[in-house]
Amino acid sequence: MLAKELQNKKVSMLVLVAALGYFVDIYDLVLFGMERVASLTDILGQGLSAAEIQSAAFKDDVKNTGINLFNIQMFGMLVGGIAWGIIGDKRGRLSVLFGSIIIYSLANICNGMVDSVWAYGLWRFIAGFGLAGELGAGITLVSESMSKENRGYGATIVAAVGLSGAVVAGVVNLSIDDWRLSYYIGGGLGVVLLILRFGVYESGMFAGLKEKNVKRGDIRILFRSRRTFGKYLNVILIALPVWYVMGILINLCPEITAKLGLPDAPKDAKLALTLAYAGITLGDVVSGLLSQWLRSRKKALFWFLMLAVLFTLTYFLFAARSITAFYTIVVLVGFATGYWAVFMSSASELFGTNIRATVTTTAPNFVRGGAILITLAFQWLSPLTGTIESAIIVGVIIFAVGFIALWRLEETFGKDLDYIEKT
Repeated sequence: MLAKELQNKKVSMLVLVAALGYFVDIYDLVLFGMERVASLTDILGQGLSAAEIQSAAFKDDVKNTGINLFNIQMFGMLVGGIAWGIIGDKRGRLSVLFGSIIIYSLANICNGMVDSVWAYGLWRFIAGFGLAGELGAGITLVSESMSKENRGYGATIVAAVGLSGAVVAGVVNLSIDDWRLSYYIGGGLGVVLLILRFGVYESGMFAGLKEKNVKRGDIRILFRSRRTFGKYLNVILIALPVWYVMGILINLCPEITAKLGLPDAPKDAKLALTLAYAGITLGDVVSGLLSQWLRSRKKALFWFLMLAVLFTLTYFLFAARSITAFYTIVVLVGFATGYWAVFMSSASELFGTNIRATVTTTAPNFVRGGAILITLAFQWLSPLTGTIESAIIVGVIIFAVGFIALWRLEETFGKDLDYIEKT
């Protein structure tokens, strides 16, 4: 049945474009993490001697500036998620796909030209704003265009192909020494993708809704009742552990592994990010298929959250034994947080057509915005408790919140999506 559905050119083209859009999204999202040290060393180190660049104070400047710029990028995605979600429900899903990729592509090209931290931060914000609409609009279109039996497979394909963008970003960045060229490549990929967009059609559900006198894209709908706000909040909180792992354990692995006592701790996060996303890509395929086989989003989410706790614990206990052990654990913890496809499916299935794009676009970006609070909590606790202790405390809180949210989350597998949310 799935193969027959994908033989429909309209559906297959939609899944392809959504998947490649997420591919470009992820490529850029991990790009700063991979180029954080090299780019900031280049910008901050202008006019400094080699000895000054190698000093501990300079390295601390790079680390702190990197965390701040990461938060600026996440804030851009948070703001963009709200804006693109509303546009997607008011003007259509396709308008988001076109607008977001144009902004992203231009911002990434400009990112390769910056020579100051403030300019770097500005273009990271704009790039984050542009990228924020990509995934939500794509998953919404896939969910509304495929049958309720197969839409989970569609989301899995989108997530798996998309997340492989991080692996490609890793290969490109490990092969290229010029961080500016890496940004130019990302912008170029966006321009190529823009051409493919012309073969995609608007969702039939949304087209039918436009003919009715119904409020669309009114974000206030999500806050008008405890039940509505509760299910929106739960689906956001369930994915916070993903960004705890990526934002702290992987993105800051040079600092954390050094404190753990790992011999030859990595100097940057390039290889760790590449391997983590390779694990996440495989995890997303497995979690997506598991949710289809179990006919339950919640059960698949539960088992992957349990794995994430197990491998996070393994990270702190055994990652310092050897560089091989560390990178093996990175793949495993990446695999365990590979439930993004199931999370996105749940988000798109929770609400009616008149608010679905808003939810599906804002939810992942509120999760990404949550990375700001996670990293700020880590930064605040580190001087008080120590780097490792701070990472553990934040992790315990984030995983506890995730399990509570999962317990309260509604099951959405097989739900009919052709309905309107009450306003």
